[in-house]
Amino acid sequence: MTALLRTTCPHDCPSVCALEVERRADGTMGKVRGSNRIDYTAGTLCVKVSRYAERYHHKDRLAYPLLRTGSKGSGQFTRIGWDEALDRVADGLLAAEHRHGAEAVWPYFYAGTMGYVQRDGIERLRHAKKYSRQKSTFCVTLSDAGWRAGYGKRWGVSPVEAGEHADLWLIWGTNPVNTHVNMMNHIAKAKKRGAKVIVVDVYKTGTADIADIHLSPRPGTDGALACGIAHVLFAEGYADRDYLARFADLPYERLAEHFAARSPEWAEAICGVPAERIREVARLYGQAQASYLRVGYGFTRQKNGSAAMHAVSCLPVITGAWARKGGGALYSMGDIYGLDKTLIEGLDVRDPAVRILDQSRIGPILAGDRHDLGDGPPIHALFIQNTNPAVVAPESALVRQGFLRDDLFTVVHEQFMTDTAKLADIVLPATMFVEHDDLYTASAHANVQVTRKLFEPFAECRSNHQVICDLAGRVGAEHPGFAMTEWELIEDMLAKAGLPDARTIFEQGGHDLLPQRDGGHFLDGFPTPDGRFHFAPDWAAQGSNHTGMPPLPDHQPVIEEPTAEHPFRLVAAPARQFLNSSFTEMASGRAREVRPTALLHPDAMLRLGLNDGDPVQVGNRRGAVLVHAKARPGQHEGTVIIEGIWPRGGFADGECVNTLISAEPGFPNGGGAFHDTAVWVRRVTVELQTAA
Repeated sequence: MTALLRTTCPHDCPSVCALEVERRADGTMGKVRGSNRIDYTAGTLCVKVSRYAERYHHKDRLAYPLLRTGSKGSGQFTRIGWDEALDRVADGLLAAEHRHGAEAVWPYFYAGTMGYVQRDGIERLRHAKKYSRQKSTFCVTLSDAGWRAGYGKRWGVSPVEAGEHADLWLIWGTNPVNTHVNMMNHIAKAKKRGAKVIVVDVYKTGTADIADIHLSPRPGTDGALACGIAHVLFAEGYADRDYLARFADLPYERLAEHFAARSPEWAEAICGVPAERIREVARLYGQAQASYLRVGYGFTRQKNGSAAMHAVSCLPVITGAWARKGGGALYSMGDIYGLDKTLIEGLDVRDPAVRILDQSRIGPILAGDRHDLGDGPPIHALFIQNTNPAVVAPESALVRQGFLRDDLFTVVHEQFMTDTAKLADIVLPATMFVEHDDLYTASAHANVQVTRKLFEPFAECRSNHQVICDLAGRVGAEHPGFAMTEWELIEDMLAKAGLPDARTIFEQGGHDLLPQRDGGHFLDGFPTPDGRFHFAPDWAAQGSNHTGMPPLPDHQPVIEEPTAEHPFRLVAAPARQFLNSSFTEMASGRAREVRPTALLHPDAMLRLGLNDGDPVQVGNRRGAVLVHAKARPGQHEGTVIIEGIWPRGGFADGECVNTLISAEPGFPNGGGAFHDTAVWVRRVTVELQTAA
């Protein structure tokens, strides 16, 4: 008999969907659906996860521990047992520690799963052993700093409320059609009521297709566009004097003076959006009774991304939209939960004297860059969970070169033979989300969700938690968390946060924290020390690299500008069928995405003498990739889009798009500037075939 079981999507997406999964009588996975038990999910599910059975039962799923037998990167492995595998892993980590010191070992992870137990337990091993620490900078470092600079903490108004009450949606720098499709349900409800939808994005996305207005700025110029809008709000009387008097850190007159110098014409010269179009959008936004600003991560993945986020995020404060039902904004709910991760991460044994390494700088770090390594030893051992840095990290060619070092011992705990796993000495098979317990929080809604194991682990797969605990005993790591079950760690976190117990949350399908916060409207003030939004941010409080950052909302001119040699700006945007490098193993998704493609403005295609489907090389001083060109109106003539983090085998030359991306950190606290890249585009005369 088929059972319909509740769980939660584990993937790195704002939605963190409530799911219903079929478990068939033979123990296999059937259909996967979105659940209605959380109103944000609303029964909707992305195309990727709806086909999860294809991924779960994939013929290429890793089943057993593997030992490398060929040269590094050859993909030649032989099966070994778990005891041998763990002993070899421990021996490799201990050898690096004994020869070079504990900081020569770098546990490396990110968000392949968003479950707290399975994602963050690697930190407990790190801190207990005093291995090199990790500064996690792939996704939200830049956007977090920009939002917190103004608001202090991250939460906001629910998209569900905005779908029911907002009369204008301003969707800035995010493409929910590709990245969190549930949001589209709530946008559709608003449109059905007659609400206007305005999208700001550097190209004509699926979300922009349904908008009433699409503004397409040059990449990295969103701060200028936001200031041009703010100029109109003040100049034409749309700024709410009373609201600003209560909730802004600066007087109305000072703000009006600042934005008076940043006219739509000034903004047009920087961002490329016509001044009259800026005025049109500003007037619509100012006239709306309940405007809702949905800001994403995409536009902040520039070196100036924090300044851009700060400039954009001030708009609902200027108009007082926060005070109205359905109005306000949402960036993330991330700071609403208040969970204590001491036991999971081993924070009670963390040594602040141990060096911290930037994950986005893994290429330079493995190359021995002393700016990154400081006075400590080079990295001689990597233990990797939940991420695929060989293609996800910037400067991918340099990353691969580092992985090929003969003196580097690498362990990868994975579900598939990724490009990173192919470079490992030991590969360990990992469970999927229905094969272990965990706890999840979301960015796009404010529900805590708890999940139970629904299926027995495939073959010899083991969970991240089990592997970390098994390894701890072999390397001499001591901490109470290593002796606890997944469920016990979940209970500890919830109890310390004053939340219901795990069983209660599991049985009720989630626990929503937003009602405790005025529905996210900040009616009694913002979560800053003075309760006010900071138009004049303390950038030094957000990070040490703050010199030269704008004292008030503004455009920060620090991006990788186009030149005669590199006349285009590249944005490596998310694909609909992939999630970072996850789901690229699924034939159904690859068939829909077809192949790596450079989207170019029709005028750029004409100037380069290109037709749809022509092979082109996109490159800069860091490398080049071979792709096919395709005309796409609705973007600036100097913008190039390549969607999706395809594996190296998807490219004819065996490279990947992040080869082109700089590992230089953004302001003020670092962060991967994945969309801050100047490139050239050249026609090639050979027909491209994907690499083996």
